[in-house]
Amino acid sequence: MKRYFILLLILLVGGLTACGPGNKKNRSMETETKLKIETSAGDIVVKLYNETPQHRDNFIKLAENGTYEGTLFHRVIKDFMIQAGDPESKNAPKGKMLGSGDVGYTIPAEFVYPKYFHKKGALSAARQGDNVNPQKASSGCQFYIVTGKVYSDSALLSMEQQMGQMRLNNAFNALAQKHMKEIYKLRKSGDHEGLMNLQDTLIAQAEAEVAKMPEFRFTPEQVKAYTTVGGTPHLDGEYTVFGEVLEGMDVVDKIQKVKTDRNDRPEEDVKIIKVEVLE
Repeated sequence: MKRYFILLLILLVGGLTACGPGNKKNRSMETETKLKIETSAGDIVVKLYNETPQHRDNFIKLAENGTYEGTLFHRVIKDFMIQAGDPESKNAPKGKMLGSGDVGYTIPAEFVYPKYFHKKGALSAARQGDNVNPQKASSGCQFYIVTGKVYSDSALLSMEQQMGQMRLNNAFNALAQKHMKEIYKLRKSGDHEGLMNLQDTLIAQAEAEVAKMPEFRFTPEQVKAYTTVGGTPHLDGEYTVFGEVLEGMDVVDKIQKVKTDRNDRPEEDVKIIKVEVLE
């Protein structure tokens, strides 16, 4: 355990790659907005959740101003997700590495967990990793649709235990970030004993924080979804889920199966032709 944490401490100094506020139209909390994502592989209809209003309004704004027209599904991983929305992917030459494009702003995380989670078909916002984005703010433009895989009950039980360890890791990383000046000073001076003592202190503090939290458990709804249709449960609580696919999962499945290069970019472009607000 301690050896693991010291590695985190020494290395600490990405997640899904990232790329303002959306429009201010008043939208009924009773009616969910639906949009059609027209792609070169077929159409995908999604609905946006009203409980994530900043993500909803931003996605609608980008759809209406044509930001997504001509962009690619630039990162595709079978049994995981398909990602799009990078403005730099428009007319990108074959083989170019994509995923760093943005629209100049991020959106604060809007976690509505565990009501909305990473089941197959979930529409979620990409973001930069915790090391540069500890608040888990979403990309202003990049999004992904979950494909995932089906899990057994025993696999979910094991994952619950792993989630507990992840909480401890996250708490430790957050504390380490606050002590970066001290860590650099100890490293520069070669004070290994001081570094180990600081590590022990931060581990104890992280354990105390996690002990105050309720034990992690998947809800019955999550268990049902993850053991039947599937998903990516390890992303829950880490990325904002702001909608889901209503129609066109066959298109999503078709896209996830395309041949990709070593950077997970499809060898043959899968393009977003247009994103249209239906209602």
